[in-house]
Amino acid sequence: MNTRRQFLAGAAALGAGSIVPRHVLGGRGFKAPSDKLNIAGIGVAGMGAADLREMEGEQIVALCDVDAKHAAGSFERYPQARRYQDFREMLASEKDLDAVVVATPDHVHAVAAMAAIKAGKHVYCEKPLSHTVDEARQLTAAARAAGVATQMGNQGHASESIRRLCEWIWDGAIGDVHEVHAWTPHPVWPQGIDRPKETPEVPGTLAWDLWLGPAPYRPYHPAYLPAMWRGWWDFGTGGLGDMGCHILDHVVWSLKLGPPTSIEASHSTFVPTGLNWKKPKNSETYPRASLVTYRFAAREGFPPLTLVWYDGGLMPARPEELPDGEPMGDTYGGAIYIGSKGKIVCGSHGANGAKLIPPEKMKAYQQPPASLPRSIGHRQEWLQACRGGPKAGSNFDYAGPLTETVLLGNIALRTGKKLYWNAEKLEFTGDADASKFLHREYRDGWTL
Repeated sequence: MNTRRQFLAGAAALGAGSIVPRHVLGGRGFKAPSDKLNIAGIGVAGMGAADLREMEGEQIVALCDVDAKHAAGSFERYPQARRYQDFREMLASEKDLDAVVVATPDHVHAVAAMAAIKAGKHVYCEKPLSHTVDEARQLTAAARAAGVATQMGNQGHASESIRRLCEWIWDGAIGDVHEVHAWTPHPVWPQGIDRPKETPEVPGTLAWDLWLGPAPYRPYHPAYLPAMWRGWWDFGTGGLGDMGCHILDHVVWSLKLGPPTSIEASHSTFVPTGLNWKKPKNSETYPRASLVTYRFAAREGFPPLTLVWYDGGLMPARPEELPDGEPMGDTYGGAIYIGSKGKIVCGSHGANGAKLIPPEKMKAYQQPPASLPRSIGHRQEWLQACRGGPKAGSNFDYAGPLTETVLLGNIALRTGKKLYWNAEKLEFTGDADASKFLHREYRDGWTL
């Protein structure tokens, strides 16, 4: 497998589109540069299915999913691919894999991605990269040490709009940016609810114990899947974890943010079943709505920044400079950049629809020439990197710290405290109780 990977990397070095005749390469069974990557999927419904469809120019050789009914579309689409329920078994059995796509629920991202990295495979992992801050840190370090090509599935990072926004900010289009407000209407699934008490029978098509993976055991209930797992502390990362890696991506990139110095949060009140007002805390699900405030220190060329996140229907005030009737963001959310010389309003994925406001300022603005390389496509960047090309834009060295920042907000939600972050030591200064949420315990048989 290493020989095959080295050859593919060498072929990439010859230049895009290079074709070397087999007789020149010689050797019986030697693979030509046009050979395809062998790719496996872990979690192949939903986004996993969408990811694989973008990679059909390669060889989809193995599919792993714990829910045969949910994954039926991919199983039918790739009938030649070998099927598995347990990704550990797949990685042990598939000796000629080059790369793995991880699109499981959030709580399995890190253990699946780490297993693939340890097996020497290139990894594409859906966002957020991990369920905890510590997992993001470990995945970033492991991928770097292994030298594998990585990419997180925040596809807006490859867009034209995110590059133009960065170029505007760096051109001084709105002066020094000192404040950003970002939001999403998510969650669009239940949150702020109790754990169900019923214990229905597990569907015959679902391997429930494997679905739980590293999470603490609990009986099956349809309240958890598909999709609703996003709202449960043990499985998902809430509205912030779901959309933060999209909407905060352009904020982090354009403003060259490092780790925050502090994080604090407030959220909607949880009303337990039976209106037991003496116990308003909910340890099962994320709140229905939240507001998180991050503060960042000054960076070279940039002043200190306050970043405020809203979800669950909460929104920042509409800027007076935005004409009535014009959209503020898009279906999935957006952001407002406030600078010393103006404001920018944009949408969610990759700063979609970014514009200076008021409109006359956008019309008068002399846009700078393009300074950032343009993308060949988010998944295509990763495939190129797998062949030895340039690193993908949201490789784990970028995606890991972005994920850390996003997930720190969830710890602030969980503790209700203002937390002071020491990124170098991976701890909250003076708060050992809050620091416990940076990690999690794994069930027996599951580990990084």
